[in-house]
Amino acid sequence: MKDQYQIAVLPGDGIGREVMAACEHVLQAVEKRVGIRLGLQWLPAGAQHYVDTGDALPQSTLKACEAADAILFGAMGLPHVRGADGTEIIPQLDLRMHFDLYAGVRPIRTFAGLPTPLSHPRAQAIDLVLVRENTEGLFYARGRGDVRGDEEVFDTMRITRKGTSRICEFAFGLAERRARRLGRQGHVTNVDKANVFASMAFFRKVFEEVAARHAGVGSDSAYVDAMALNLVLKPWNYDVLVTENMFGDILSDLIAALVGGMGMAPSGDIGDRVGLFQPAHGTAPDIAGQGKANPTAMILSAAMMLDWLAGRSGDARLGDAAALIERSVEQVFASGGVRPMEFGGAHGTREITEAVTGALAEAMAAV
Repeated sequence: MKDQYQIAVLPGDGIGREVMAACEHVLQAVEKRVGIRLGLQWLPAGAQHYVDTGDALPQSTLKACEAADAILFGAMGLPHVRGADGTEIIPQLDLRMHFDLYAGVRPIRTFAGLPTPLSHPRAQAIDLVLVRENTEGLFYARGRGDVRGDEEVFDTMRITRKGTSRICEFAFGLAERRARRLGRQGHVTNVDKANVFASMAFFRKVFEEVAARHAGVGSDSAYVDAMALNLVLKPWNYDVLVTENMFGDILSDLIAALVGGMGMAPSGDIGDRVGLFQPAHGTAPDIAGQGKANPTAMILSAAMMLDWLAGRSGDARLGDAAALIERSVEQVFASGGVRPMEFGGAHGTREITEAVTGALAEAMAAV
């Protein structure tokens, strides 16, 4: 076990800086209570840094990320800050490619005490994970678009056996771990468009080959349009979803809406060596600086980071810290005393953060 774990902190733009400060407050509270030390190094990057310096991701920041045990990421990008090709400045994609963070992991679940947009009683039991292939698919075309004058542009989707096989293996491994934790058989659903595109038919073929190696986990496939429908009609039927990059990008926002919004949606971008953890939401410049941002997704992303570090290091204290944060968040909302603004409540960044740290203190005092 290490004496200290080094965390590269990239708060970014807009509300990214606000929710990261809240997250740091929670991490400082939990590290004292479980006996771990986290060295949080705040680093510059993002759209505003690009405006100020002409560099969205400085080499010094990249080197610090390379040396860190994990990366904690806020939110980056501003709608009005764009490159010469018209696309936004989004260095998080550069980090994914640089570190080969091929697995985009988006867990979604409902929290007792908070309303859900779906009226069906079973909506209170939504608990699923979307696993998104992060390095190929249609996003492969970023920076490679074939622009032919002012008449047409081609963006190419890339699907490889290596990329598809490893993301499917990741999804089945996750389903097996969830099955042990939840006491039920795991299930993985492949989401594609194999009826139209050869690339997607190939994705499904490789998925089925991987599924055959995991006989203890159920599996099936669905077209992405049908999945968009079924995720609204019956999301409680799903366990782990695995899909191509662009489909995963779209569906991850859809599933966040099922439990109340992006403020409740943590995520991790994970590779074989490096893990980056961030809320699934954007920079929300319309509410930046007003104290309205919900820090829950950021706090839960930090819990994901600690759990990932625990698995890599064998340090049980990190796993204890992750579980403690998750339980404290659950308790805060289950009590009914705190409700984020997107749920019609009156509680913003400071109130939610204070409630979570208070719950942490109570939980440890009871041990």
